[in-house]
Amino acid sequence: MLYMNTSNMLTLPGIYCNSKVEYSKWKTREIQIGDVPMGGDNPIRIQSMTTVDTMDTIGSVEQTIRMVEAGCEYVRITAPSIKEAQNLANIKNELRKRGYQVPLVADIHFTPNAAEVAARIVEKVRINPGNYADKKKFDQLSYTADEYKLELERIYTKFAPLVKICKEHGTAMRIGTNHGSLSDRIMSHYGDTPEGMVESAMEFIRMCEDLSFHNLCISMKSSNPQVMVKAYRLLVEKMVAENMNYPLHLGVTEAGDGEDGRVKSAVGIGTLLEDGLGDTVRVSLTEEPEREAPVAIALVNRYSKRKASLNSQSKEEIVQLSPDSPTIPYQSQEVNTFVGGALVPRIVTDISNENLKDAQILTKVGYRYDMLLDKYHMGEQSVDFVYLGDQLPSFNMPANLKQVYNFMTWSKLQDKTNIHPLYTLEEFIQTDNKDRVLNMVKIRNTDLTSPLFETLPLDKTVVFVLETDHIHGMADQRQFFRNLQEFGIDNPVIIKRSYRQSDFSGPVGEFMNPEEPISKIQLYAATDMGALLIDGLGSGIWIDSPATPLENIASLSFGILQATRSRISKTEYISCPSCGRTLFDLQETTQMIRSRTNHLKGLKIGIMGCIVNGPGEMADADYGYVGAGPDKVTLYRGQQVVKKNVSSAQALDELIKIIKDDGRWIDEGQE
Repeated sequence: MLYMNTSNMLTLPGIYCNSKVEYSKWKTREIQIGDVPMGGDNPIRIQSMTTVDTMDTIGSVEQTIRMVEAGCEYVRITAPSIKEAQNLANIKNELRKRGYQVPLVADIHFTPNAAEVAARIVEKVRINPGNYADKKKFDQLSYTADEYKLELERIYTKFAPLVKICKEHGTAMRIGTNHGSLSDRIMSHYGDTPEGMVESAMEFIRMCEDLSFHNLCISMKSSNPQVMVKAYRLLVEKMVAENMNYPLHLGVTEAGDGEDGRVKSAVGIGTLLEDGLGDTVRVSLTEEPEREAPVAIALVNRYSKRKASLNSQSKEEIVQLSPDSPTIPYQSQEVNTFVGGALVPRIVTDISNENLKDAQILTKVGYRYDMLLDKYHMGEQSVDFVYLGDQLPSFNMPANLKQVYNFMTWSKLQDKTNIHPLYTLEEFIQTDNKDRVLNMVKIRNTDLTSPLFETLPLDKTVVFVLETDHIHGMADQRQFFRNLQEFGIDNPVIIKRSYRQSDFSGPVGEFMNPEEPISKIQLYAATDMGALLIDGLGSGIWIDSPATPLENIASLSFGILQATRSRISKTEYISCPSCGRTLFDLQETTQMIRSRTNHLKGLKIGIMGCIVNGPGEMADADYGYVGAGPDKVTLYRGQQVVKKNVSSAQALDELIKIIKDDGRWIDEGQE
């Protein structure tokens, strides 16, 4: 008899999750930020950051108002020096005159004296433990235990005055670790790791606790969603071990713009929200800041109704990980040298509702038909399987595109080359008519406890198509992988999620129109599938969304695999969201660089508005384009400066020359 543990409902393997038969958030302490408290039983808060020069008082005020109208509950403003910190008072006063009480957050890097000024003015200060009292020169340092202790004492002395001011003025603080700006001290001691990110924050948290200051929230940001998710999970485990429960600010740094920025943000933020973690969210897009809040709202709103929906279901319907069952990557066998094993995840798309009399429809899924030559051209974003249901095409399919039909239709076909069946569980058990190469079988987590599953004739041709209709679908599907591991089953699994038009209903703000459904499917699918792929679960994905254009489904599928680093099919841009420190037009520059380099598959290019996080984030990029001053750009190869202070007019040409000199350039259209 197969066994599945349904006694506990747990949203993430680890000691910080509540073991209840319901979706639940990790309970954090409440902190006060002006009149808008965070953590505890409060809703997940939305925030963003201004991009206007902080010395432009009216510009900052008007942009802040646009952000508030878009849904921001906190607004962050950069204060790189004392003069900007002092001008926060003018910005705040003007906002209050206009009737806006939104709490302001001062963003501090490198300058403790600016932080101490700002803490007397605004409701919250954000400090970066990587550069508040440490330096970043990419030096390798070595410490004895006593020397390291002395370094911490030095930092304590420099940090304590700010904590005292925050206590006196009721100012909250965010200790915000950035993967790209870990100090040389932390890098030398812990390496470029999530462990180093966590310890960087924990050092400052412990100092705050020693000073009896608890009005804190914490963040662990990275441009790599895998690193970001691991760091937050580890942070919470560390905090629980030390009897802490400070609220969490979630964000993926330098996510970029458009679909890529939304998908990467959803993979990181959505995964943690699924885990029940997160008290405030900032989606960092290389777009106007008022466009960030609606995206964050759409991510967060999925969870406002989830608890009530789950509580309305019976305990038997809710299956989740037990507290002592960690998620480990699912190692599947390889089927037909095409799916599973060490192969990249495959993509299935449904074309059954398309015009199957016209070969040009395959252009939408990456196969361009040349009528004159009667041949197909494929690229890096050509899907692997198309599902036709019971519909037969009037044209010949590409030789390297696999077709999937419902079992009854497949069984009537004479030529089954590159054509495979999709069965229900009952069909696969009851028939002897099987494909000798690859058989897809639809299955749900609840099927694993059915008597029917006990009679399933498993062999090395079976690929599961995992479906769910559970309100907490990602968790339901994650449990399926855990159950297969317990049973010793290693057949590949295609993760399928179905979305209907009604799933995208509900207001999220004017800035997501007119493409609200497309934006929401990007966020939902990236969360639901990305949260599994980021943990090494799944040999493929199938997004079923009849309301979404086919070409958007294909693009989104590849985007999710790219964001989870499980299949690289295009250039990746690590682009910051701009702020008052930015030294050039980031949106325009990002589009300019993208237009000339987006054919360089697998290359990671960082585009940073200033030096604050630039070199650090270059650690995850192959090349970097970083603002160095007015009309000046510094170009990087990894962490190393290649050319300093290049004129903006020549910077992109110089970057391309560096890529060419390194032998990493290919001409567009070149195979």
